[in-house]
Amino acid sequence: MICLHCNKILIIKTEMNTKPLFVILLVGIFTLSACKNGEKEHTQKSPNILWLVTEDMGAYIPPFGDNTVKTPNLSRLAKEGVIYPNLYSTSGVCAPSRAAIATGMYPSSIGANHMRTTSYTEVTGLPKYEAVPPLEVTMISELLRKEGYYCTNNYKTDYQFKAPITAWDESSPYAHWRNRNENQPFFAVVNFTETHESGLFEPYGFRQIETRHYKSGHRNYKWKGFGKSHAKNRMTEAETPVHISKETKFKVPPYLVDNEATQRDLWKMYNNIAEMDKQVGAILKQLEEDDLLENTIIMFYGDHGGPLPREKRLIYDSGLNTPMIVRFPKKNNAGSKFTNLVSFVDFAPTLLSLIGQKPPKYMQGQAFLGKHQSKKPRKYIHAAADRFDGFTDAIRAVRDSQFKYIRNYRPEQGYYLPVAYREKIPAMQELLKLKEEGKLNDIQKQWFREQKPKEELFDCINDPFELVNLADKPEYQNKLQELSNEMDRWLTDINDNPSLSEKDLVAKLWDGKNQKPVTADPIITIENNKVVITCDTEGASIGYKTNPKAKSWNVYLESFKVEPNNKTILVKAHRIGFLPSKDITIDISTLNNN
Repeated sequence: MICLHCNKILIIKTEMNTKPLFVILLVGIFTLSACKNGEKEHTQKSPNILWLVTEDMGAYIPPFGDNTVKTPNLSRLAKEGVIYPNLYSTSGVCAPSRAAIATGMYPSSIGANHMRTTSYTEVTGLPKYEAVPPLEVTMISELLRKEGYYCTNNYKTDYQFKAPITAWDESSPYAHWRNRNENQPFFAVVNFTETHESGLFEPYGFRQIETRHYKSGHRNYKWKGFGKSHAKNRMTEAETPVHISKETKFKVPPYLVDNEATQRDLWKMYNNIAEMDKQVGAILKQLEEDDLLENTIIMFYGDHGGPLPREKRLIYDSGLNTPMIVRFPKKNNAGSKFTNLVSFVDFAPTLLSLIGQKPPKYMQGQAFLGKHQSKKPRKYIHAAADRFDGFTDAIRAVRDSQFKYIRNYRPEQGYYLPVAYREKIPAMQELLKLKEEGKLNDIQKQWFREQKPKEELFDCINDPFELVNLADKPEYQNKLQELSNEMDRWLTDINDNPSLSEKDLVAKLWDGKNQKPVTADPIITIENNKVVITCDTEGASIGYKTNPKAKSWNVYLESFKVEPNNKTILVKAHRIGFLPSKDITIDISTLNNN
């Protein structure tokens, strides 16, 4: 069922649970050859990959059934592509989610699930620390760089660890595929912050930095408030475009109070979505101007669920489920729907599969596209919640196509965590005010219960807001046991111990030492007239420059010859979760040739 000659996406229609599912295969046939400086160069055209990533995004757009606001550009992508309604984050918040996407590993398996590990140290009493994945783990962008791709990130780098210098060719608000070498394939990530939770704060206004999307990555462009922090980098409401009437009456989720404050927050949310859609259109226009649309796989998705109270940070579907659209070259499979479950840990192996590379065994996800896609559709997705800012919990979840099982490891404490950042949202302030006044109804009160059950089971199809716990119902005991067993299997498989304190977690990540591990300085030698670079820290990525003024670091793959006009080499090593090594500058003439 794979066409090796026309390089087309093939669709195989299958039946599972009487519902049609689609298995989509993309086979890219291309060759790679060695070139200067140990890098790899494409000798035949390969598909580009463009990720359009928005923040705090529930299924609030027309392609997924919500027609409150028009999104012509996302609707175009959906019409020309494939929609994925069952994509789930591994966490209800951004940084752990990005860790899963970047590594193909569950955040709770690598120490990345506590949100803000370098902040709130005065509350936690812990040192600043980062996630420390196993030594063989490499960021997906670096793996693509090793295969000749020009990798750009515009511009978020919040992974619960510092990205090594080898992760990206460019990572900045100006990063763009237009800066690559001619005919070099690219992997470009464009982040849109307009829909972020903070877009609900008052005073209301867009981030000025987002205007960069209309400027094609031009490095001379400076937005109003250039250099200011996000919090201070805002337009006034008078400057903010209005995409939807302020008189619109919105449908309010039952866990929120339908009042003026909530209605205004919903207006802001949908207006932000419409502005983000306009920015998506600007990026697509640039792709078309460069005549790259039909050689690019475009993926649009959110970093987790919605921005509203009781959505972000929670592992209900409202916090985990986010829409995804994939547009393939030549509009292959246009207008279709892929209903299988997809997890964020599946992204990294899928990217490799799309370019014909077999995903490494350490990745905990499975490819859902490409040459090496999994033969079995995913039966379950998994999620975790731990610390958010200064407040700690321990919750794990497993979901199949209909039911979700939640295990609360701290049932003695309530659901609600008083996260100060979230309490800047007017609708959240209203909830807290009415709670104190005793004016919330039974559904709205649920979030503020002082204790929670050890186990919860929800029918996510018939109870989409996850309000009715079925765990004690006799008729659901078989399903409860099935999902509980699956959770036990998953926790064991990824070596996740939710009962482990964060203090003990840090000790485990740092191998019992009381300070952050440091990547050893790289060692440079000349062997057979070639530069050889090594590092005593296993798993460290090595970057180098033969021109110290070069903007990006080369990924060291193998020994290489130095051009006659190159007199110095700049080298640095960095294992994820460790402090990086020092920058080492070497005069080549001083090296002995063994």
